[in-house]
Amino acid sequence: MSSRRLTRLARQEEKYMYLFISPWLIGFILFVGGPIVASLFFSFCNYDVVRPPIWTGLRNYLQLVADPLFWQSLKVTALYSIVSVPLNLMVSLAIAILLNQNVQGLTVFRTIFYMPSVISGVAVSLLWMWIFNPEFGIFNSLLWQVFHIQGPGWIMSEKWVLPAFIIMGLWGIGGGIVIYLAGLQGIPTELYEAAEIDGANPWYRFWRITLPMMSPVIFFNLIMGIISSFQIFTQAYVMTGGGPHYASLFYVLYVYRNAFSYFNMGYASALSWILFLIILGLTLIVFKSSPLWVHYEGTSRGR
Repeated sequence: MSSRRLTRLARQEEKYMYLFISPWLIGFILFVGGPIVASLFFSFCNYDVVRPPIWTGLRNYLQLVADPLFWQSLKVTALYSIVSVPLNLMVSLAIAILLNQNVQGLTVFRTIFYMPSVISGVAVSLLWMWIFNPEFGIFNSLLWQVFHIQGPGWIMSEKWVLPAFIIMGLWGIGGGIVIYLAGLQGIPTELYEAAEIDGANPWYRFWRITLPMMSPVIFFNLIMGIISSFQIFTQAYVMTGGGPHYASLFYVLYVYRNAFSYFNMGYASALSWILFLIILGLTLIVFKSSPLWVHYEGTSRGR
């Protein structure tokens, strides 16, 4: 009798669970799942929004191979990711370690470092346009006043526009810092005390205790960093529009242009699926390599 009542109660809870999550499920199917399936279909079609789609098979995917702007956008995004992701990981970890020290006014410093990551992308882009302005921007003014160096053209220069975006990427590391801080505060202090008793110096403690214990957090931030670095759009759209001479033509910006400037939805869908496969491949590689360098408490390497 008790078991039957419990089963009935469990079924009732199951019904309520589906009832409460139904708004999210319906929204996901209509606004996420539906467009994903539709984009896969359109990627095999010639579709300009106005007229019905015409099935063309693999033509959009074959067109990618001969499209120089596809390779240019891929090159720009890959270069940005290769430099930006490791740089952001190292800088955010270093700042998190500093913010984890027991010093006065720490809450204020943590707030200061986190606040930029919650500001709108367009507002941030407009701010950095002023900072990178070669004539009256604060960056070049500091270079001249401190080092007597004439600064480059930054976002107006083919050579310097990508470094400018990489420097700007450091602005949004506040989210990563917060995650690192949570990880640092979960490391048992007994480990550091035991290491100090054994005579370990700060560098040894960082290399042998902090880094292994933080490896799951680094793994998470690495995955998120790779995904977000391949989706750079707002900054390039607002600040440069992909210029000068396609030097900042990021991949998602090229997808946007094909979809909403040229109304070539079929080709844009094919571009989007290629991006999905690239990110999926990189994510799987990182996951596959994780047993070699990610340490989980209570498990041995490779298990």
